[in-house]
Amino acid sequence: MNTVATWPAQAEAWLDDRGKFAWIAAMVLGFILFWPVGLGLLAYMIWSHRLFARTPGRSCAGRAMRHDPRSTGNAAFDAYKADTLRRLEDEQKSFEDFLRRLREAKDKAEFDQFMDERARAAHDTGGRGEGDTPA
Repeated sequence: MNTVATWPAQAEAWLDDRGKFAWIAAMVLGFILFWPVGLGLLAYMIWSHRLFARTPGRSCAGRAMRHDPRSTGNAAFDAYKADTLRRLEDEQKSFEDFLRRLREAKDKAEFDQFMDERARAAHDTGGRGEGDTPA
C-alpha cells in the first residue's frame, strides 16, 4: 500500500537504483521547475554524500565495508558474509596498526640519525655551537 508518507523513500530508492546521474538530473529538473526544489535536492545530495559516492545506489563510498543490513534470506550465507566482513575489518585494522608502527619506527630512526649527526658535529667542533667564536 502506497501512502503519502512513503513516497519520498520510494523516490529515493528509485533514484539510488539509477545512480548518481539520476540524482543530478532530478536536481537540474528541480532547478528548472522551481529553484528551491533544486536547491533542496543539492543540499540533500551533499549532506547524504550521494554527490560524492563512487558506486551507484550507495549513500556513502565507504559503505561497502560496513555490515549491510540486507539479508539474502539464507541464514548460513548471511552468517558467513557477516563473519567474512568482520574478519576483513579486523585485518584492515591490524594492517593500519602495522603501518602506524612502521611510520613511528621510521620517524624514530630518522630522529636518532639526526641526533647522532648533531652530537658528532658538536664533538668535531670541540663543543662549540655554530656561530660561536673561539675565546
